[in-house]
Amino acid sequence: MSAHYNGKITGFVLLSSVIAATGGLIFGYGTGVTGGVASTDPFLKKFFPAIYRKMNEEGETTSNYCKFDSQLLTFFTSSFLISGLISTFFASPVTRALGRKASIFIGGVAFIVGSVLGGAAENIYMLICSRLSLGIGFGFTNQSVPLYLSEMAPPQHRGAFNFGFQLCVGSGGLMALLVNYGTEKITGGWGWRVSLALAAIPALILTISTPFLPETPNSLVQQGNQEKAKKMLQKIRGTDDVEAEFDDLITASNASKTINHPFKKIFQRKYRPQLVMSIAIPFFQQVTGINLISFYAPMLFLTIGSGVSASLLSSVIVGTAGTIMTVLSLLIVDKVGRRAIFHIGGIQILVPQLIIGGIMAAKLGDHGILSPGYSIAVLILMCIFSIGFSLSWGPLAWLVTSEIFPLEIRSAGQSINVATSFLITFVFAQTFLAMLCHLKAAIFFFFAVWAVLMTAFVYVLLPETKDVPIEKMEKIWKEHWFWERFVGDGDKEYEGSKIEGA
Repeated sequence: MSAHYNGKITGFVLLSSVIAATGGLIFGYGTGVTGGVASTDPFLKKFFPAIYRKMNEEGETTSNYCKFDSQLLTFFTSSFLISGLISTFFASPVTRALGRKASIFIGGVAFIVGSVLGGAAENIYMLICSRLSLGIGFGFTNQSVPLYLSEMAPPQHRGAFNFGFQLCVGSGGLMALLVNYGTEKITGGWGWRVSLALAAIPALILTISTPFLPETPNSLVQQGNQEKAKKMLQKIRGTDDVEAEFDDLITASNASKTINHPFKKIFQRKYRPQLVMSIAIPFFQQVTGINLISFYAPMLFLTIGSGVSASLLSSVIVGTAGTIMTVLSLLIVDKVGRRAIFHIGGIQILVPQLIIGGIMAAKLGDHGILSPGYSIAVLILMCIFSIGFSLSWGPLAWLVTSEIFPLEIRSAGQSINVATSFLITFVFAQTFLAMLCHLKAAIFFFFAVWAVLMTAFVYVLLPETKDVPIEKMEKIWKEHWFWERFVGDGDKEYEGSKIEGA
């Protein structure tokens, strides 16, 4: 490193980060709960009777791939992404001016409101309003929580801390699948209300806890509270000797104060690498095909012939495999590095998609069902896919984009990152069921092509960020063979750091 930062992982910073990462829990639960709820008969009867009739009355007149093809149903699952996209741009000035805590708190409150509306919904309008409110919560928490974690963590452990967010996302999704599996068995047809309303519990924990969280030293410096920022830095690092890190924070803050319009600044040539990454990385994360897992896995298992309960259980198995792998990734990311994990995960995403597409094309057809043997094979392959995503593009997309921005454009860059993620997720979520209906098994080959492209992108254009202090990240672009032409020659010396990919 160019500067040695003193400090260790303290219990104070660990507890604060665990609480903040709960923002990922509500995101994972909120996105994971919808696919299971939307595959149950009572929910479909009440809100989507046409789909219920298509599933149960039309026999073999409807293709396996088209049973759930409804724009209204997909809007239910994806409407929160629109409000999330819009709200993230409101979250940016809040995060910049009032601090990371303010954004986290607003997001928690919005999510509680959305959860209550969802559990009490009596018509499709209440249901959509619920999703829109959840989206506001997602917009604020996804914008602020990854920043909070990256700024609180010691540089040498930043990857592991930031992975806490993705671990909570995966855990929240798994919780949603388990809840759906249990509530589907409730007699009386009101289990879906429990599934939707229970999302309020992690949101309530986050909202109540946030006022007691410390603000990050970066944010305090940005707000002009330098003395308080230094004391906070000493507290979270567990040492009084924080001069090197604090000096870098002051330097970054002074640079940021010259920027009145960070959204305009980020489009300048010298910030071209960060701008490209803030768009490309969340885009690639969504075209991995993860929508097959997070939104529509229960529906997909119904497509291949599983019953509702069996499809929900299959989704639980896939979600469990992914969550376990996120823990392993957390343990190795700061040792192995970001690029190597991206490459390994890319292969694990690609191969299962090709094989699943082949099995469904050859053995399922429009009106058949897969044999038990092939169904188990698809389940295993989807677990491998989930493991690959949870190892790499799931957590790394949030980590890399939260650590590469200089302070003066950090809130704007993170907003672009989150907004891109919401926009692309909305497009694919809104079109996925129609794509499934028209492309059929070839949809897996469609996503496999993207797996190849994203792995090549990382290999060519993403330098290694492991062990690089967050306020010294500009060095990786100045030493990269392609990006150096945009950011200038700069200082080519970077003590003790080996920049990969250059």
